[in-house]
Amino acid sequence: MIEKEKLSKIVGARNISFDQATLEEYSRDMSFVNSIRPLCVVKPTKADDVEKIVKLANETRTPLVPVSSGSPHFRGDTVPSAGGSVIVDLSRMNKVMFVDRPRRVCMVEPGVTFSDLIPAVKKEGLRLNMPLLPRKTKSVIGSVLEREPVLMPKYQWDISDPLACTEMFFGTGDEFRTGQAAGPGTVKEQWKVGGLQKAPYGPGTASWHRLIQGAQGTMGIVTWASLRCEILPSLEEPFVVGSANLETLLEMTSWLIRLRMVNECFILNNTNLAAIGSRKWSDDYQKLKDTLPPYTLFYTVAGYDYLPEERVETYIKDATAITQRLGVEAAKAAGSISAHEILKAVQQPSREPYWKLSSKGACQDVFFLTLHDKLENQIGAMQHMAEEAGYSTSDLGIYIQPVVQGTSYHCEFNLFYDPDNVKERNRVQGLSNQATKNLMALGAFFSRPYGENAGMILNRDAATVAVLNKLKNIVDPNHIMNPGKICF
Repeated sequence: MIEKEKLSKIVGARNISFDQATLEEYSRDMSFVNSIRPLCVVKPTKADDVEKIVKLANETRTPLVPVSSGSPHFRGDTVPSAGGSVIVDLSRMNKVMFVDRPRRVCMVEPGVTFSDLIPAVKKEGLRLNMPLLPRKTKSVIGSVLEREPVLMPKYQWDISDPLACTEMFFGTGDEFRTGQAAGPGTVKEQWKVGGLQKAPYGPGTASWHRLIQGAQGTMGIVTWASLRCEILPSLEEPFVVGSANLETLLEMTSWLIRLRMVNECFILNNTNLAAIGSRKWSDDYQKLKDTLPPYTLFYTVAGYDYLPEERVETYIKDATAITQRLGVEAAKAAGSISAHEILKAVQQPSREPYWKLSSKGACQDVFFLTLHDKLENQIGAMQHMAEEAGYSTSDLGIYIQPVVQGTSYHCEFNLFYDPDNVKERNRVQGLSNQATKNLMALGAFFSRPYGENAGMILNRDAATVAVLNKLKNIVDPNHIMNPGKICF
């Protein structure tokens, strides 16, 4: 077990906490994983601190749980699975290291949140390809490492985008840099000759960033990452298309992205759109929901520095031709919420309270990757399972996000519930487990398994588990990095 005095020599006594109330906060989250209190919380302020903490943990065989985002947490990946664990809270490593507009890339430390980075890149005429309404305390690096789906699929070249390069310390304590950052020379030496660590591939022919993504801190601790950014438009025109026919909206989405006409592009059902659009739950939420169609497709066309009006006008004309062929209409409002309100909302973090908690206080997400021809059947199955479990389908949130240039979809079911109602909590937990099992049988690909369902998901692919364990034994032979997560 790590001694307090040795940790103090690394980070200073004020950056270590043994406070029981603080430890209780890190012992649980909004998921259904068992609560385990950590030994302490340590907050490094630089990469050297992280290296020394990892090496000390190896000497004492102390489990480390890296955390970069602020509370609330949702998926169980930051809750210790073993007693005597040390939480490595990276929130004080919060520097925006650079933003480069000509090459559309930025570099940040793990404590930088979306609230920090959005204005920093905007100042340089750039924007982030970001997930749907992240909470204000969400770490940008945490988001890209978790491969959260982004709102602009036409700019997403593969599932790892927009992550570029990383610096990390494996469980051995060895420093490792991925992609262009690997070398030659140090990162600062690369900067001097114009290198800005944008390409993620390498070193060598391997794509080491893929080992880190989705690992939930089981391979090591990332101390900075570079991310691809996009040019900030000079003109944007948002639209909504409402329909009870999901297939029609999916077909329109496919054409809009295939022809590279739109930036933000996603589909929400009325439950989720009302939760996002309402300023208070209760009456305001219900009144808004009553004005909304069952499903709403939101998209934005944009113009840039050169001929922005002409570009937007052409895209609107082409999109109108698609809506007319499909028998739907693009509008400037869905019910009583305008398209401009939606655009303004989704280009920032969620306002408080976080939108997934505003209805009943808790939310369990069931999400996966899927294909167009399987999606409607999977949604129908989820609604049927909810009915059988006694969960009202009118309370079921649905979010559909095209990913990787529209080649596939992120489908997410949001199960809102009252955490103080034991019966309701148990119902949602059981429904979540059953849904995961049944949806896999219907072709859902759970690429990001968390919590109690991770074992069930990964046990379907013994070859992948064997490879992951082999790599784990190489980069973390003492299994100090977040043990008990995924398949470790």
